Amino acid sequence: MRGFSGKGSGWGLALAVLLPLTAANAQTDSVTLAGEEAPTAAAEAAPASAITGPIRLEVDVSDRVLRVIAADEVVKTYTVAVGASAHPTPRGAFSIRRLIWNPRWVPPNAAWARGKTPKGPDDPGNPMGRVKLFFSEPDYYIHGTDNQASLGRAESHGCVRMANSDVVELAQLVMEHGGQPRPQSWFHRILNVVRSTNEVRLSTPVSVIVVS
Repeated sequence: MRGFSGKGSGWGLALAVLLPLTAANAQTDSVTLAGEEAPTAAAEAAPASAITGPIRLEVDVSDRVLRVIAADEVVKTYTVAVGASAHPTPRGAFSIRRLIWNPRWVPPNAAWARGKTPKGPDDPGNPMGRVKLFFSEPDYYIHGTDNQASLGRAESHGCVRMANSDVVELAQLVMEHGGQPRPQSWFHRILNVVRSTNEVRLSTPVSVIVVS
């Protein structure tokens, strides 16, 4: 996206409520953030704990969806926003090697960002959402947004936007299958201390394919 791609992240009361990986919530294992609408995704989602083996991500620009694939089967599907025609999402094969929880936003050196100022992780004007997953550094990543109306459309500056609750779930999966799993208490702490930015580097990169 090359930076800003949403209408502001609207932190307000957005404290995370993480659902443990138990049979009681195994249908989607979703995360709902206070003040946010229910996730727009994962109608056919498998619970995170049931996904075994390596995973890969597929972003379908035309269909505006991100699919999680394991053993050649689609196990989760999320509605996303992709780059506008003036700022297309790059196609090709990429890898996620790191994530940043509660990311800051620094305006890129681009005409559309002139006059904009950096935003901290708890700033309501920060468009990055709860977490961003780099797939083509330094400019392109999968990140959260409170701009639900943009999902399913081509409206970003090249990045892939997801509902905050969806991208939190995806990031947990990527960390689990990228060799950096964490207990639920870790996610509770990270998401409820919004001012604390935390970077995670994967020991096993997760493949991302972006198709037209």
